[in-house]
Amino acid sequence: MNETHGPRINIIREAFGYQSRFTGSTMVFKIDFPVTEGRGFPYLMKDVALLTASGIRVVIVPGCKEWIDAVLLKYNIVSSYSGGERITAGNAMPFVEMAAFHVATRYMTALSASRADAVTGNFVRARGRGVMDGVDMGHTGTVDRIFVRALGRVLDLGMVPILPCIGWSPTGKPYNVPSDEIAVAAASALNAAKLFIVTAGDNLKKTDLTLPIHTRIAPDGRIIRLSPHETEEILFLNKERGETNAGKKKCLDMLRLALSASGSGVERVHIIDGLEEGSVLNELFTNLGAGTMLYADEYESIRGIRNSDIPDILHIMEPLVRQDILIRRSVEDVQKKKDDYVVYVIDGSVHACGALHDLGHGQAELAALAADKTYSSMNIGRRIVYYLIDRARNLGMRRVLVFTTKTQDWFELLGFREVGIDSLPSLRRENYDYKRMSKIFALDL
Repeated sequence: MNETHGPRINIIREAFGYQSRFTGSTMVFKIDFPVTEGRGFPYLMKDVALLTASGIRVVIVPGCKEWIDAVLLKYNIVSSYSGGERITAGNAMPFVEMAAFHVATRYMTALSASRADAVTGNFVRARGRGVMDGVDMGHTGTVDRIFVRALGRVLDLGMVPILPCIGWSPTGKPYNVPSDEIAVAAASALNAAKLFIVTAGDNLKKTDLTLPIHTRIAPDGRIIRLSPHETEEILFLNKERGETNAGKKKCLDMLRLALSASGSGVERVHIIDGLEEGSVLNELFTNLGAGTMLYADEYESIRGIRNSDIPDILHIMEPLVRQDILIRRSVEDVQKKKDDYVVYVIDGSVHACGALHDLGHGQAELAALAADKTYSSMNIGRRIVYYLIDRARNLGMRRVLVFTTKTQDWFELLGFREVGIDSLPSLRRENYDYKRMSKIFALDL
């Protein structure tokens, strides 16, 4: 391979691997209003259109606080706040609606330029905040319900639903609902694979916050990823030191929003700079990414095995052994490589397993992958694979291999490609079972 082409080819491989992984999934984009004012906004919408064309179901929740402020100022309507929330007076509400739908129209226009169809509508049922701490919040509301069926019909048509910061009561009364709240509620109700928090010129960097020493940092100083526990730790550390700096306060607000989404069941939340061209695609389709990812605690459901787990593991494997998908293993076989195995546990019960064997020379083998069919709708087998791939990456492996007789299509869907026996490390090549004649698939990390 031409050395100048190598890095570029690897990026392309990464992109195709992630694309196949996310096809058919739902992603919600909460986009701050200043992003729409940036020069790169048309390119951001072009990238969103590419996602929809590739089979990803996209929902957009536009932020429009600054535009609402500007519209109310233009019409000499005073807007005040209580506890960080806008108090929406009755005379202000028509102008809030006008501003919100004006911003939504800007998204529809930009998406149309990239040949992506979009629609806005009454997808959010709301109820009034009422009186909070003695303050009448007027027409400020909170999400009561997301109309999932209506959104599903729009998404099934390949269109992009746009949810402005407006919700309606069952009697048709409009309320001004924070876009952050709508984004989290929509991502949770739609079982979204990802929520993107798209900011204007902001990435979370180590220079902005006091961080725990184990925080993963990119070469450019960007925080790469956080667990919910790590996020809570950062919020605690920085609260102790005060929030006097406006930039720091914004960073903490974004982390609180991401943590709220994670707590609502969203598996992955990404904070990215929407003014950086291509940031969405870089974050989605490359290993290093372009922003900060908060990953849900689903990994905490995956752990190393205990001796008491081995009978459950063998029981889960047995149907696949009978189908000649897996080789038969004994208790001793599993115990011998116990540290290589992980299990997926739900309420204390083992429902899936897998192993990562170090083959040397920067290569590892995925093995013993099995999942309880009763839980197949939860994709726990796929989660085990992703977990082990991450483990291999963290161990500095450059390639993950899998040997299969009947599940090659599934692994191809996850981004693996077929390779020859000659590509195996020498010891594994010598131990290859020519009677079984498994096909070999590889994923370059």
